[in-house]
Amino acid sequence: MEPVWRKSSYSSGNQECVEVASLPPVAGVRDTKSRGRGCVSVPRTAWDEFVDALKQQG
Repeated sequence: MEPVWRKSSYSSGNQECVEVASLPPVAGVRDTKSRGRGCVSVPRTAWDEFVDALKQQG
């Protein structure tokens, strides 16, 4: 099954975009402009902690 990539809501309106996909047990992160270069895989728990920390700052 192909991963479903979604653009970060924080990237709207500018050219500095990242996309995220759930690839259990990891989260994949890639540059929208360079999709062919692959992605970075991050443990899902670490990704969730990262996103939670950003929300607390926001």
